Amino acid sequence: SVELAEGLSLVERPEPDAINDYYLSNRAPLMPNPLVKLPLGSVRPSGWLKGQLDLMVNGMVGRLTEVSSFLSPENGWLGGSEDGWEEQPYWFRGFYAMARQTGDKRCLEVCDEWIEKILATAEPDGYFGPKTAKDVPSHDGTRKVTDLWPHMVMNDALILHYEYTQDERIPVLLQNFFDYCMTLPERDFIPALAEGIDIADEFGSWKITVQTPRASDMIPQIHWLYNLTGEASLLDLATRVHVHTEPSHGEFLDPHIVNFTQRFSYAGLYYPQSKRPWHLDQTEYWYQQHMSVWGQQPRGIFGADECIRPRKYDPRQGFETCGMTEFAKSFYLLGRITGDPLYADRTEDVMLNHFAASQDKELKGLHYLTASNVVQQDSSDVHDHFNKCQQLSYSPHEVYRCCQHNVAMGWPWFVDNLWQASPDNGLVAWMYGASNVTAMVGDGEEVTITEETNYPFGGAVKLTLAMDEPATFPLYLRVPIWVADLTVTLNNEEILGTDEPFGNGWFLRLEREFRNDDVLEVNFGMDVQVFNWPRNGAVTVDRGPLSYSVKIDEEWRANEKAEGASAEWPEWEVFAASDWNYGLVLDEDTEFDIEESETLADQPWTTET
Repeated sequence: SVELAEGLSLVERPEPDAINDYYLSNRAPLMPNPLVKLPLGSVRPSGWLKGQLDLMVNGMVGRLTEVSSFLSPENGWLGGSEDGWEEQPYWFRGFYAMARQTGDKRCLEVCDEWIEKILATAEPDGYFGPKTAKDVPSHDGTRKVTDLWPHMVMNDALILHYEYTQDERIPVLLQNFFDYCMTLPERDFIPALAEGIDIADEFGSWKITVQTPRASDMIPQIHWLYNLTGEASLLDLATRVHVHTEPSHGEFLDPHIVNFTQRFSYAGLYYPQSKRPWHLDQTEYWYQQHMSVWGQQPRGIFGADECIRPRKYDPRQGFETCGMTEFAKSFYLLGRITGDPLYADRTEDVMLNHFAASQDKELKGLHYLTASNVVQQDSSDVHDHFNKCQQLSYSPHEVYRCCQHNVAMGWPWFVDNLWQASPDNGLVAWMYGASNVTAMVGDGEEVTITEETNYPFGGAVKLTLAMDEPATFPLYLRVPIWVADLTVTLNNEEILGTDEPFGNGWFLRLEREFRNDDVLEVNFGMDVQVFNWPRNGAVTVDRGPLSYSVKIDEEWRANEKAEGASAEWPEWEVFAASDWNYGLVLDEDTEFDIEESETLADQPWTTET
């Protein structure tokens, strides 16, 4: 650490040499975690983030039962006779968080109904969920395999429900299910594959194979239950899952976009149990190796319109919306394991640049692929993509089956992870956005911090503390990787001022006795920077956590031929209504003028605002 002033220092991370007294942390023999997740509901959005969640409630996510046949009351997750796979839990884990964060009565009633019906599917052997995923027979009848992949998604929603309600039925359900997993025969437990997601001829469906490359999604869930109960057999199951997760395909970990955004993290997710540093190194190796070739894109995505392909890596290639939410989830998990602020920077890159562009302004539709350099979002299938089908227009319908449901996780989980707890009973501003957080700190005092900011459009962050009595605790503020200069004031008195960039990987740590109505203000200087892409000579104009583009006038057309389209649920194609084929000429005299609004619209992600 570097001491800057009395009680103020720069640290690489909160040191995990203690256990947080108030929030669930890793218990031995797991390695202690430097960041600790706050329960769902601790963080509430305001400003434009609240605007996104309000739009979600009244848009596609909040009303998806109106347009998605997968969410039929007869689906297998609710005990019905129809199929139940990933679509329902993809939607529910985001919808549940959204409902709790907004308090919308209609959505909360849906949450309660779904939780009760999911719990009612429990069987005596510990299995729960859709019957169609259990004991799937091979064509010749010689073996049966249970598809565990959809449970790996639904478990996330159940854990969020426990965080919010302390519903003791959830740990029992999950322990019984994990016991069931341990009883599955070795041959049929997450069965090995020949190569990637492919049609399993033995079973006649590719669905049964998805669990194998994604199996280690279950490890954080197993560790969560172990931390809650201390049941030692759970660590044996985590090791079994780790061993059965499909190994790399060779030169690249996985060509499939969503597989990669989950799988690169898996060695790191097992690290708290293995305690082998090379597992963390392996996670970063796969990330850097993949991104150095395919990541010729602004702000942390890579060219993979479903799968990576030779010579298809530049900004004309799309990135799947599912990949954005899964990338962010991996970064949240790795951030808590390592304390590395770089994972917060990576999250903001993806969510504040690409995810914001993946949906229309009313959040009533999305597209499967988002590309940095795209000038026509039509519904045709003639584009140079891996899949020869519609992928660019904004639609709420099942043409985008997985993303149609998985988009729900985006903004609610982003909000849920803005703030973290620290092992020394403090709080960590891990990412930035208008919000308020209420948590236990210090010797058990409850504090609420209201964060006022236009971030990511401006670098000023104002934190106002409210508490019934003074409290001594550390407050950590992540210093983003791009910060050019920094000032910090406490109650209008400057306690830090510098025009020197800090470099990578720091938190400001302020420990003192805080009092009611204390105001801490931070201003992260945002310089305009031009990033040069050496492979093709292109440039990106960056400022703070955002990359900028030339404004193109847009013509939105309703695609009346789209299946399921209606006045209430249209599908939109977007065409350029002005010249778009510009190049940026740069020289040493090039200057950029910045106009920063003092207030933001509830929906700032449009050309109008």
